[in-house]
Amino acid sequence: MPSRATVMRVTISACGTAYYAGLVAKYWLEHIARVPVEIDIASEFRYREAPMPEGGLAVFISQSGETADTLAALRYCKANGQHIASVVNVHTSSIARESDSVLLTLAGPEIGVASTKAFTCQLAALACLAIGIGRARGTISREEESKYVEGLMEVPRLISTLLRDESQFVDLAQQLSQSRDVLYLGRGVSYPLALEGALKLKEISYIHAEGYAAGELKHGPIALIDDNVPVIVVAPEDELFAKTISNMQEVAARGGQLIMISDSDPVAAGCEQAVHISVPKVNPLASPLLYAIPVQLLAYQTAVSRGTDVDQPRNLAKSVTVE
Repeated sequence: MPSRATVMRVTISACGTAYYAGLVAKYWLEHIARVPVEIDIASEFRYREAPMPEGGLAVFISQSGETADTLAALRYCKANGQHIASVVNVHTSSIARESDSVLLTLAGPEIGVASTKAFTCQLAALACLAIGIGRARGTISREEESKYVEGLMEVPRLISTLLRDESQFVDLAQQLSQSRDVLYLGRGVSYPLALEGALKLKEISYIHAEGYAAGELKHGPIALIDDNVPVIVVAPEDELFAKTISNMQEVAARGGQLIMISDSDPVAAGCEQAVHISVPKVNPLASPLLYAIPVQLLAYQTAVSRGTDVDQPRNLAKSVTVE
């Protein structure tokens, strides 16, 4: 088993929402721990026969711990000499049993098919992993470690403030429920949140939605924008905020219906056309955990407005145990 200090590369593999948690973890591990990360959708990973560095760390993320494609990817990595770590919710699962190290999410049973609290708990576990590796490698100081931990500890309180009043989500959901297409945009760690928001809307409301890196807007997706297409932007006031606002202004100039999920006021940011979903300020490390809540609530309320079965969406199963 490699020590956290000697990890030279991390390989992450997962499916669906768990894959988006892995995308966030890639940002964290590279930024905080300064270790290169490769991430793949588990159903594609082993088919390209990727060369694996000796003694590398491979991380697998699965709520059930029984996802067939993720388990197959795990076995490929184990056969290629990787140390296996898993982020799972079920400690007796196949993935947990075949791992060298297990990070339990302790999310409790999640009844709905679409992953919600499991996603948030996966993010929390992966944030702790990134902090731990960063501290062991000496890429963050003890003081930085403390600030990151304090930021994570604030998240439950901040989530409760978002859940206290869902009226803003209900009103917006009634508008979204009439849409045929919805775009989600984000930059940095907010890009996986855009992907997650689009997936949730597709899963439970059956509205076509796509998530894009905001910087890719002019490379194709902007052609879709007109006054019938809502554009939901995950925009925490971070080092990329000014660039995100620039993308929002491009959307506004083409008549797009802007919904801005942010801890910043859109009027002050020069985007007064945007409908604002206010999010409390939080340590940047913890922002994905907090911003997951409004994108999930929007999808939930939209599904309720359309009268779909939120807990049991058509054609979906809680755990995908066949390839």
